[in-house]
Amino acid sequence: MKRVFSLSVSIFMVASFSVMAQAPAANKAAIDAFTKGAEAFKKKDFPNAIINYNKAIELDAKMATAYIGRGIVANNQNKYPEALADFNKAITLDPKLADAYANRGISSLKLNKAPEALADFNKAIELDPKMSAPLVNRGILSYGQNKFPEALADFTKAIAADPKDAIAYNQRGVVQSELKKYPEAIADFTKAIELDSKMTDAFSGRGIVAYNQNKLPEAIADFTKAIAADPKSSKAYFNRGVANDDINKYAEAAADYTKAIELDPKDIDALINRGSALHKQNKIAEAIADFTKAIEINPKHATAFGNRGLGYDEQKKYPEAIADYTKAIELNPNLATAYYNRGIVLKSLGKTEAAIADFTKARDLKINKAN
Repeated sequence: MKRVFSLSVSIFMVASFSVMAQAPAANKAAIDAFTKGAEAFKKKDFPNAIINYNKAIELDAKMATAYIGRGIVANNQNKYPEALADFNKAITLDPKLADAYANRGISSLKLNKAPEALADFNKAIELDPKMSAPLVNRGILSYGQNKFPEALADFTKAIAADPKDAIAYNQRGVVQSELKKYPEAIADFTKAIELDSKMTDAFSGRGIVAYNQNKLPEAIADFTKAIAADPKSSKAYFNRGVANDDINKYAEAAADYTKAIELDPKDIDALINRGSALHKQNKIAEAIADFTKAIEINPKHATAFGNRGLGYDEQKKYPEAIADYTKAIELNPNLATAYYNRGIVLKSLGKTEAAIADFTKARDLKINKAN
């Protein structure tokens, strides 16, 4: 059964109120419109935020902060090219606005322009060393390149710049976990939760660390808290399903995987894991249905074929089982279990020589893996 626990980092959006104090005093009507835009953004009222930022720009075309505010809204609406254009305009008007570079870096990162993003984060940090967001995002870039020491250093600097930055603590916890520094990771996730009790990722991260230490009750407790913080987190349900699976609570595991699938119908790992949990409850037909759905999503998923073959094997549908094991081997020639299981079917069919060949191959693969 394939199990995927995901510790991830996310791009930190710089809130528009960080530039409010920088609004120019030349045009009071423009400042009022800008302020209304910022207030609307805080309430996640993006349409009114755009209306007011547009008005501010109409009243004062040189108000760089209004372009930044409008760009931040565009970032939050996943309109990255439009955001990029606004940040470019802001930088043209005032090349010393750290917020413009910090936010343009986010747009570039979302557009997979890592070098440009890094340059912008570096510039933002140069202009304002105490701004935590570009430090966090530069750390994210390093993390994505598996440069964990550099990422750790940037997250630590972000925390020094803003000791109340829950996101920085969470991201540092992710890196500590990758480095298997579990006590430090737990401390960072716990601090993130202390600062933001609704941070689903921090609960999930702490739960994953507990799981990796085989502390399954603690892991389940944290995944449950993650779900309470965000009932739409498919990953939290998935992770709790894995932990329940490991303590042989297969019905509970299947229920968690079902919820994960409801939230993300294309979650192939949840489908495969639910199929395995159903198989363990002897619900073979339902298990086969899940593996088939997984194959429909990804026809090159060796584990899905291997698991479905096991289901057909249980139903004594030997030709179908052999076909699935063979396909699994074709997709992943190092899948020892597929050779072994195919060997069992071949042996039951009296094909001793072919069965021995499969058993031998499975043994050799396991020996090579051990070495």
